[in-house]
Amino acid sequence: MNNLKLCIAEKPSVGKELARILGASSRKDGYYEGNGYLVSWTFGHLCTLKAPDDYTEKWKRWNLNYLPMIPERFGIKLIDNTGIKKQFSIVESLVKRCSEVINCGDAGIEGEVIQRWVLHKAKCSVPIKRLWISSLTDEAIIDGFKNLRDSSEFDSLYAAGNARAIGDWLLGMNASRLFTLKYANNKGVLSIGRVQTPTLSLIVNRYNEIQNFVSKTFWEIRTKYKDVYFNSTKGRYSSNDEATSIIDTIKDKEFEIVSFTKKKGKEFAPKLLDLTSLQVECNKSFSFTADETLKITQQLYEKKLLTYPRVDTSFLPDDMYPKIKGILEKLKPYEKYTSLILNDKIKKSKKVFDNKKVTDHHAIIPTGVFPNALNLREKQVYDIVTRRFIAAFFPESIISNTTVIGKVDIHEFKATGKIILEDGWRTLYPKKASDKKEDSQIMPAFEKGEKGKHFPDLQEKQTQPPKLYTEASLLRAMETAGKQIDNDELAELMKENGIGRPSTRANIIETLFRRKYVTRAKKNLVPTITGIELIATIKNDLLKSVELTGQWEKKLRQIEKNEYDVAIFLTEMKQMVNEIVYEVKTENYKTITITEDDKPKKVEKSVKTENNICPKCKKGTIIKGKSAYGCSEYKNGCTFKIDINIYNKKMTEKQILTLIQKGKTTSIKGFTFESKKVEGKLILNNNYEISLEIKQSKIKEGDTCPKCEKGTIIKGKTALGCNRYKEGCDFRAKV
Repeated sequence: MNNLKLCIAEKPSVGKELARILGASSRKDGYYEGNGYLVSWTFGHLCTLKAPDDYTEKWKRWNLNYLPMIPERFGIKLIDNTGIKKQFSIVESLVKRCSEVINCGDAGIEGEVIQRWVLHKAKCSVPIKRLWISSLTDEAIIDGFKNLRDSSEFDSLYAAGNARAIGDWLLGMNASRLFTLKYANNKGVLSIGRVQTPTLSLIVNRYNEIQNFVSKTFWEIRTKYKDVYFNSTKGRYSSNDEATSIIDTIKDKEFEIVSFTKKKGKEFAPKLLDLTSLQVECNKSFSFTADETLKITQQLYEKKLLTYPRVDTSFLPDDMYPKIKGILEKLKPYEKYTSLILNDKIKKSKKVFDNKKVTDHHAIIPTGVFPNALNLREKQVYDIVTRRFIAAFFPESIISNTTVIGKVDIHEFKATGKIILEDGWRTLYPKKASDKKEDSQIMPAFEKGEKGKHFPDLQEKQTQPPKLYTEASLLRAMETAGKQIDNDELAELMKENGIGRPSTRANIIETLFRRKYVTRAKKNLVPTITGIELIATIKNDLLKSVELTGQWEKKLRQIEKNEYDVAIFLTEMKQMVNEIVYEVKTENYKTITITEDDKPKKVEKSVKTENNICPKCKKGTIIKGKSAYGCSEYKNGCTFKIDINIYNKKMTEKQILTLIQKGKTTSIKGFTFESKKVEGKLILNNNYEISLEIKQSKIKEGDTCPKCEKGTIIKGKTALGCNRYKEGCDFRAKV
């Protein structure tokens, strides 16, 4: 046996870089050789778990009687592809020539499984070392080869990856055949997955929540004092009469300042990025899909510009601290920012450096290599990562928080305001003209006990349904097992129970699109008929519960840490599959509709409110069309309809519903009347015709009519109007 060391990378491009650094300069067919090294590669997965019919001929047929399929021992095989078979034979021959193998696959769970399966298939019997690096810079690779680790250190990582693959096979193969045979009626395949199906369940459940949402009207009281809006501390009022009564009570009484507090505070820079948070940011900022962001970040990793992307931590280890200054100094395109902090000692914060929160890799950060020849999308992702990295070492943003409590009679009001005193890390994120203003108001100085006139206002509002998932919000939901958590610290704790892995979530979402279970409507994710019916049909929570799936994921993470027995995990998976097969085989069923396209389920959107009965026929309900709201009984002759665009202004759903239910709207700005922009109220008369009551604050009795310019304004009981109303002038103004 030659004293050669065989390095196996995961991609040819990485293999080429390793060969250059190691001095293996002789190019062969499928590998490099030289300086005592052989350097080859896989193309990602060369091997896969065996298919059902590889175990027994009877499993080739899709038959309910042959379920569940549970092999006594799982095996692997080469993927049936000519190029893959050729490359494997090269790797196999090189394994026989070497005295040591160095596993240079991606330093993560997937990379470990890919390489181990190949080495197992190649019957490798020589010692195996592991190259474990977080970036592909020359410095990182050289340092990695100086500190090669024994392959046995990663046995538990492989055990978890292998168990996950077997668990996915057991559930996916059995459940997909089970539901297809029982429910698809020979019209297609229903794909079920351990993580895929709970993810679909999240999307379908949110869609159903929105469809079944009933909007309720509520009222809020606010008052203006010294040009500052104060909100009632009671919050929402469910009764208009109660709220109106309070307005009547307080309108003529003085407003008194009870307390005025002003506190300085700090806002820390946002955390460094893990893969999920980077995918969320890119979806929000550029509408990139999770899969697109992963691919772009992987390209930047292979170009040596970013560190390893498939990570689930947003922290750096303590031993990275000495390297930070050097990285910042190399970020020449960002010199105007880095120059502001390089003159001082780089701060070391527990919010950035924490060994306990670093797993196999640290957060995604720039390497310091100059970013040459990047396309637009690569520049955008690189910029998000680099700004976040630099911001972590900037001073905190200093803010002033103001809270003012006031009262009128016994009714308490509150106003808050925030002013940014020092930008700090916000320097990295200059505001654009299109950015929304801070959601708080600038406060003047108030004195405790001061009193004065105020202007109360009653606001009518309606409860809103939850929003459809976007890829950004879905990724967060997957990370936190479906729980809506805004607090970063709590979200960090929930990662242990999240479904999927950072490296697999993008592919899970893409699978839902490929299966035509979900489609996109702009940024929103909408389930198809097939997706909706599939989730409705699955009764067993083991298949679609995000919480239960999160528990399985936690066990896989425990296997990685040698805290859970892989044999117990697989026994539990087999038991679960047995239970599901028995349940579905014995239950009553109906056929699931399998769509041929990916169009979302078409639902006539009923405008669900407390009173959405058609005011004309009293039978139908109000539904929303493309250009108008109308009655669901239109096919039976009801002609009630209100256009969405009235007097050249697009009306909101709330405004239309108010008009239908109350016969008039509140005062609305932006109508076009006689070629002029006006403010006014819409009136729905007894014949269901709409007129506009223009707000004329200065109009008075005896004035010339502003509409027909011929008549004279006369005063009625509730309104001012034109005396030529019999000649057709419908001008009206509130007294």
